[in-house]
Amino acid sequence: MPTWTALTTLEGKTNADALGEAMEALTPEPTGVGVFELEDDSGLWEVGGYFTEEPDRAGLALLSAMHGARDFVVSELPEVDWVAHVKRELQPVEAGRFFVYGAHDADRLPQGKVGLKIEASMAFGTGHHGTTLGCLLALDRIANQGVVARNVADIGAGTAVLAMAAAKIWPNPVIASDIDEVACDVARANVHANGVEDRVHVVEAAGFDHPDLKSASPFDLVFANILKGPLISLAPDMSEAVAPGGRAILSGILNPQADEVIAAYDAAGFSVDRRDEHGDWTTLTLLRSA
Repeated sequence: MPTWTALTTLEGKTNADALGEAMEALTPEPTGVGVFELEDDSGLWEVGGYFTEEPDRAGLALLSAMHGARDFVVSELPEVDWVAHVKRELQPVEAGRFFVYGAHDADRLPQGKVGLKIEASMAFGTGHHGTTLGCLLALDRIANQGVVARNVADIGAGTAVLAMAAAKIWPNPVIASDIDEVACDVARANVHANGVEDRVHVVEAAGFDHPDLKSASPFDLVFANILKGPLISLAPDMSEAVAPGGRAILSGILNPQADEVIAAYDAAGFSVDRRDEHGDWTTLTLLRSA
């Protein structure tokens, strides 16, 4: 079955959300609509829809004009079995003691490694991206230093790979949260597939705005692998949520953005324990002042 995409960019989250909502009323209707902030520090947002029929180009043009967006770019995608493609292209990733793999590579789990199974159809957040890799390596490093976090949260968890990693090396429960309902469903599926459903609790929340997160705080360790803007906005809440002497592992930060994030967290009472670059991305390990 052929698939079409329609993509545009515009300024501002409010405008982007409104455009995404308006796209859902098109005929033929999209099978899915996504709204994402571009990771190039431009302040632009991308709005895109997927269609199983050729979309109404006139309707798209009207929507772009109404919402101040650039003209939609409409493309027909080749018919590809994307899950099979992911299985071929995404090889397992080693990050210290952790081994992130798809179910199709279960026989490749090395002895002595901590396995984290992510289904190929849920391939974002597998460890191939420099942000996830950096967070796993930071977790491995602090664990090697003798840290045993008793209370851990993973904010913006996506596949919950970081929450699962903490749950597999430390004995106490971990809370994983994401603002997106679909991501929460993906996280729960991965948690079940890894047999840690008794130790990873998934909630839908923006930042720390959930009763379970509030009642569990303060945390010894918080992961936040999101984007620069949300990370900076989250700094005051992070200061309240992390216990004195606790840690935050942050990523989703392009290398040139790191100083700005560091400044925001310095003002919130954190100091830099370690700063690592993996490709274009920076991972920060921060300490909360006592």
